[in-house]
Order: sequence, then structure tokens, then C-alpha cells
Amino acid sequence: MKVLVVSDTHGHAEQIKRVLDKTGAVDALVHCGDIEGQEEYIRRLADCPCYMVAGNNDWGTDLNREILLTLDDYRVFITHGHSYGVSLGTERIRDEAASRNVQIAIFGHTHRPLIDTEDNLTLLNPGSLCYPRQIGRKPTYLVINIDRDHEAHYAIGQLD
Repeated sequence: MKVLVVSDTHGHAEQIKRVLDKTGAVDALVHCGDIEGQEEYIRRLADCPCYMVAGNNDWGTDLNREILLTLDDYRVFITHGHSYGVSLGTERIRDEAASRNVQIAIFGHTHRPLIDTEDNLTLLNPGSLCYPRQIGRKPTYLVINIDRDHEAHYAIGQLD
């Protein structure tokens, strides 16, 4: 199973097409919020199941603020992250994910990519496709590959 994870496109979801051209087809797409009204465009573009949450800039949307789902054998918690203070650190989101008994927590908001595994919990942040804030400021996304042995592998990709 191949899952594309993006966040913080802020009305520039056409960047997802560039990512899909690079990664090829995916089995699912996760968007961690700050979509700014482009939900339907993203669904058409991805042509696969899409799991999207509302971010702090998604006013007037009917998207949920959080999603719990299962990908293969993994329980996954998806949120934008601003409600958990992720700009200041990951302690609160880590505690929330642990309380929900998930193996993967996916969030955005910081515009900085992250893969952090500790105590059977992996925190993932794809960064931003449009307004990156990490050193080098390259647009980033994340790919989750779950192999035939049900092992999850995580990779941060970037656009030039």
C-alpha cells in the first residue's frame, strides 16, 4: 500500500499533481489541512481514497478536525496539529496519539517535515508543498509504503 501525505497547500493544490507525476499512482492520499477550499479538486486529482482534515485556515469547511482510521494493520490519527501546539513541540500530540492507542499520528501546521518514531508511535509531518519553512525551503511531501509483510516505511520527498 502506497499513501501520499501532504499538508499546507494553502490554495495551491496543483502542486499535488507535480508530486503524483513524480511518485506515480497512490492507493490513498492524506491531506493534513490548510486546503483552503480545494477539497474537490484534490479528490479528482488523486483518483483514490482521500482523507482530509481541516486546518486553522480552512474556514467554512465541513471537513473534520481529526480522523481516526486504519491503514493496513496500522491505527492512524490525522489532525492539522495547531490544536496540539505542534509549533512549540510534539509532546501534546504524542500524548494524544498514545491515549488513542494509534501507531501513527500524522499532522501538518509547522510547514516542516518530520519522521519521529519512539515507543511504537511514529509522528509524521509532510511539511508544506507551497510554503516550506525548513532549512533549504524546498516543498516537501511524505510517502508511506506498507510492504507485503505489513511493515511501514516512511520517506520524505521534495520538489525542486
